[in-house]
Amino acid sequence: MSQLLENPTVATPSARRAVPIWLAIIAASLPMFMSTLDNLVMTNALPTIRGDLGASVEELQWFVNAYTLSFASFILMAAALGDRFGRRTVFVAGIVVFTLASVYSALSTESWMLILGRAVQGFGAAAIMPLSLTLLVGSVSTRLRPLAIGVWGGISGLGVALGPLIGGAVVEGFSWEAIFWLNLPVGVIAVPLALYALPNTFGARVRADVVGLLLAGVGVLALVFGIVRGNDAGWGSLEVMGSLGLGIALVVVFIWWEARSSAPLLPLGLFRDRSFSIANVVGLTFSFGIFGAIFILIQFLQVVQGYSPLAAGVATMPWTMAPMVVAPLAGFVAPRVGTRILIVVGLALEASAMAWLALTMSADTPYLDMLPAFIFAGVGMGLVFAPLSTAVLATMRPDDHAKASGTNSTLREIGVALGIAVLTAVFVGTGGELTPVGYVDAAIPAVFVGAGALGLAAVVALALPHGRAPRTSTEATPTAPSI
Repeated sequence: MSQLLENPTVATPSARRAVPIWLAIIAASLPMFMSTLDNLVMTNALPTIRGDLGASVEELQWFVNAYTLSFASFILMAAALGDRFGRRTVFVAGIVVFTLASVYSALSTESWMLILGRAVQGFGAAAIMPLSLTLLVGSVSTRLRPLAIGVWGGISGLGVALGPLIGGAVVEGFSWEAIFWLNLPVGVIAVPLALYALPNTFGARVRADVVGLLLAGVGVLALVFGIVRGNDAGWGSLEVMGSLGLGIALVVVFIWWEARSSAPLLPLGLFRDRSFSIANVVGLTFSFGIFGAIFILIQFLQVVQGYSPLAAGVATMPWTMAPMVVAPLAGFVAPRVGTRILIVVGLALEASAMAWLALTMSADTPYLDMLPAFIFAGVGMGLVFAPLSTAVLATMRPDDHAKASGTNSTLREIGVALGIAVLTAVFVGTGGELTPVGYVDAAIPAVFVGAGALGLAAVVALALPHGRAPRTSTEATPTAPSI
C-alpha cells in the first residue's frame, strides 16, 4: 500500500487533472463491492423473506436467479456499450440502475415485485462489474497496476465473502428490506465519485449485437424456467417441454448467429483455445455444483436446525472467508506448481465437502461435524478462483482479454442459475418442503448432485494445460479474479 503513497496522483484524460490513485481505486471498487455483495447477500435472508411475502420454493429460486440471469445475459453487451458510448458513462448508468432497483426491491410487497427488482439489479451489476476493472486499469500507471488489481480483487472477494454474514446481521437487526436500503447511500456516494475520479475512456465502436443478446438471454431464461416449473407443472407437460425445447432451439440459433455475425457478442473463435474452452466448462460446472448446494444448505441451517440469519452467516464463515486467505496464496504459487493441479485439488476438496455434508446431514447434526466440510469447501474455492481466471486468459491475445473474461463470468453465472434450478428440482421432486419435517431427506440427494457436478468438474480439469510459468519468464501477467 505504501506504493500508492509514493506516486499518489494520476492524470485522468477526460478532465486533464491529477487525481489521487487511492481515490481512483475507491471510485472503481466501491460500486463493484456493492454489486458483488448483493450476489449472495440474500441467501441468509431467504427464509425471512419467504415468511414475510409468503413465497413458494419456486419464487425463492427466482429471487436469486432473476439477478443471476440478467447479470449473465447483459455483461458482454455492457462491455460493448462501454466501448461505444464511454466506459465511465455506462459504469455510472449501471450504478444508478442498480441503486434505483435496490430501492424498488426494498419497497416490494409481493414476490413478483421483488423478482422484478432483482432482475433490474442484475442489469445494473452487469454494467458495473466488467467496467470497474477496465476503468481502474486505465486510471493507474503501469508500475502500480498489479497492486491496484490486487486491491480490486481483494475488495471483490470481500463482497462475496461478507454477503451472507452482512445479510444475516441486517435481517436480524432490522428487516430484510434493509439489505436493499444499504445500497442507497453507497450509490449516492459512488456516482459523483466515479464522475470525478475516473476517465471516460472508449474502445472499438463496433455494432452492438442485440440479436445475439436476445437469443442467448431468452434461450437461457427458457431453459431455467422449464427446469424450475418441472415438478409443479409436470415434466411431460406442454409448458415444461415447450420451454425446454424453445431454450435449446434459441441457444442453437445463437451459436449459428454468432458464427456469422461481423461483431459477435461471443466470438466463437475463442473456443479454439484449449485452455480457454476447458476452463469455461470447468467454471460452469463448478458454479452449478457449489452454488446450487449453497442454496439448499443455507435453508437447512435455518429451516431445520433453527439458526437465526446472523448465526447462519457466522456458522458458514469458515467457508466464505477462507478464500480471502487461500486465493492470494494460490495466485502466488500457481506459476511454480501450475494452475491445473491447484484447480483439480480445489474441486476435489469441494466435491468431498459436499459429499461429507450430504452423508452427515440430519436435524440434529452437531456444528463440529459440519465444520470440516465448511473448511474444505472454503479452501477448495480459494484454490479454484484465481487459478481458473488465469487459465481462462493463459494463452489469449491481450486484445481478447476483455471478451474472454466476460465470457467466463457469463458462463459461471449461467452455471449458478442452472445449479439452483436443478438442485431445487431434485429437492422438490423427492418431496422436499420448506419445513423442518422432510427437509433433510430431500436435501441429501440434492447436495449429492452438487457433489457429483464438482467431481465431474475435477475430472474435466485434468485436461487443462499444466499452467506453469515458463522458466525464462521473470514477470507474471496479473489477472483479476472473476467472481
